[in-house]
Amino acid sequence: MPQPPHAIDFVRFVVFDFNGTLSDDEPILCGIYRELFAERGRKLSERDYYEELAGLSDEAIARALLGDDDDAVESFVAERIRRYRELVSDGSTIGARELAAVGYAAERVPVAIVSGAARAELEPLLEASGLGRLVRAVVAGDEVAHGKPHPEGYIEALRLLGGPPPQTAVAFEDTEAGVASAASAGLRVVGVTRTLGAARLAAADELVERVDTTVVRRLLG
Repeated sequence: MPQPPHAIDFVRFVVFDFNGTLSDDEPILCGIYRELFAERGRKLSERDYYEELAGLSDEAIARALLGDDDDAVESFVAERIRRYRELVSDGSTIGARELAAVGYAAERVPVAIVSGAARAELEPLLEASGLGRLVRAVVAGDEVAHGKPHPEGYIEALRLLGGPPPQTAVAFEDTEAGVASAASAGLRVVGVTRTLGAARLAAADELVERVDTTVVRRLLG
């Protein structure tokens, strides 16, 4: 297990990414994007998705394929959301281990979610899994002007949590874009390596294989 570059302490707020961090759905997203690219005459390999696109906003991914055609981008994003909701809205991608970890944190400190996913796809999963009753704030990808790696989502989450100093919060993220987003907002970052692996998340303050209660308990003391 990789060792943390430096210790994370004095954690008073916890913020979680969603896709790939709490929800084991990156392979599902990869499959949907590959279908959508293929339908538009472009091949997207699994390797290319994880190396170049994972963690970016829907709009950024759509523009990489379609350019600046706003109508086409909007249609692409809407279809991606529709297909995702059909596959995962029952909440089954959120494991008991992750749910228990969020519950443990929520009993002790304010918890938020900052996701690149749209509100329309997040809400059914949060309700079905029980996560919705545990978190104080949710910042969805379609509620910010700039997606990850821009820090706007984390800045907004801290505002919704009452404006705590960012150094008192820790974020869990599974992509380079997510790590950069949280770090740029001033949070300490735990990189979750199950999506991209440890080498890609070296900029995080600490690395773990996945979110679980043991990790959260240690951070909260």
